[in-house]
Amino acid sequence: MRCLATLILAAVILIAIAHRRPPEYDEAYSIFLTAGDPRPAWPTQPFHPSDVRHFFFGPTTFSAIAQNLRTGDVHPPLYFWCLNLWRHIFGPSWFTARLLSVVLSLATLATLSQAARITGIPVIPTLLITLLAYAFPYTSILARNFALAQLLNTLALTLALASLKTGDRRLTTASGLVFSAATFTNYLAIFTPLAILLWLITRHFGKSRHSEARSSEAIHLSGQNPPPKPTVWLSKNPILPAHAELFFGAGLLTFLPLDAYFFLAQHASRHGQFPSFHLLPALVLIAKDIGAAIFGGLPLYAGDYAAPVAGTLFLLFVICLNTAAKPALFILTALATPIGLFLLGLAFNNTPIEIRYLAFSIPSLALILATIPKPLLTILILVESLGTIGLAFAPSTMQSQALAAREAAAQSTPSALTLVPYGNDGVGIPGPFIAAAPDSLTIQFIKSAPNLAQLPPHIILATISADDSSRRTISDTLAALAGISCWHGAATTPHTQSFTRTCTNH
Repeated sequence: MRCLATLILAAVILIAIAHRRPPEYDEAYSIFLTAGDPRPAWPTQPFHPSDVRHFFFGPTTFSAIAQNLRTGDVHPPLYFWCLNLWRHIFGPSWFTARLLSVVLSLATLATLSQAARITGIPVIPTLLITLLAYAFPYTSILARNFALAQLLNTLALTLALASLKTGDRRLTTASGLVFSAATFTNYLAIFTPLAILLWLITRHFGKSRHSEARSSEAIHLSGQNPPPKPTVWLSKNPILPAHAELFFGAGLLTFLPLDAYFFLAQHASRHGQFPSFHLLPALVLIAKDIGAAIFGGLPLYAGDYAAPVAGTLFLLFVICLNTAAKPALFILTALATPIGLFLLGLAFNNTPIEIRYLAFSIPSLALILATIPKPLLTILILVESLGTIGLAFAPSTMQSQALAAREAAAQSTPSALTLVPYGNDGVGIPGPFIAAAPDSLTIQFIKSAPNLAQLPPHIILATISADDSSRRTISDTLAALAGISCWHGAATTPHTQSFTRTCTNH
């Protein structure tokens, strides 16, 4: 009953956040891909949002989605096939698309509760830590593939734990198969099963038992007693099925050829998506984003006190880890994604480190942290709750496209023209902006500084800097306006600047 109540609470929280947060850059790819036109041909002249609403709602097929992904994206198709069916059944709105992720994430929490039961870890703390860790609700409300990949990863981990409790090799193979399906949803899901495969191999050769024996012997010889830790079944008596690593690996191989079919066609399609790799900045970014994945933007909200708040959160995290039970399998699966992203960046000379990717570590980390003492557990959950509140309400954690559309609408007049940067490819900026804009707004997309002489006397510039192209466009346009004395700034909001022209020759 308590588990059901927790899931109902999770549903309320996730649906509320999904409804409140504005549309985001990458979600536009999901919307347009499943509407049949992944790169809409926007009007080159001023238009109203009602003129282009059809780009958001058109039909498509599984084969068209697959072909469009191979030629213009960096993801496998499983999630987008599911989203296409979902939108066909329940409706094409942006919020409806997000609700698929909410449903999948609720299924993830239900599956995680079973994993906690198998290992003897407290269920409700595990669910609350996961639900309130910033990265989990964030990825749970996006119309992207993270929620489905997380569900499949969590289901596969649960199957692996069940196989270790029963010794059933069929469950081992099924675990590998489900992990493989997760990679066909998001390539980055591969890091978790690789960690489990490593654990199975080391267990097969007896390395972990040998190290545990030596550790116990060292404690005994030193005359010291280890601090008491909660009992976790996985640390004591897992049953390793014969040749478990082979059966797991066989299941894991199932979808990898299909992954290769898509990835090899896509690998150069988002050139320049991430900054180049540098060792120290990458390590700093990983540490920062791990903290953000758990606690969200709490240091960001603290202003001048950001450093002491960040230090306090780090100390809390260290204390929690020190008092928790730490089965090697969960340590490996929690560390797999950050280590994998670091190695991926090193190999390809980029820095693919983001909070949403680190969400794949949250369930394993929650299984570890759920074993800490209750007073500390209460503090951890309360602090996480503050980060989740920030996710729902803090503008500083929200992207600017939809916010700029609302601010532009508030300043607009019938004769005003709103200039919006086109962005890198006309998807991530135009999509969320138009989705939030009223039909009365007159819009023109710009790829560079416009011809000011052809503009009406009142313009509103959406100062959206979501990618390299938009940053250049905004900078060049502001420079052009500053160079002509006829144009004067009229009003400024956090995401727009208004200008009026006082002469007629420019």
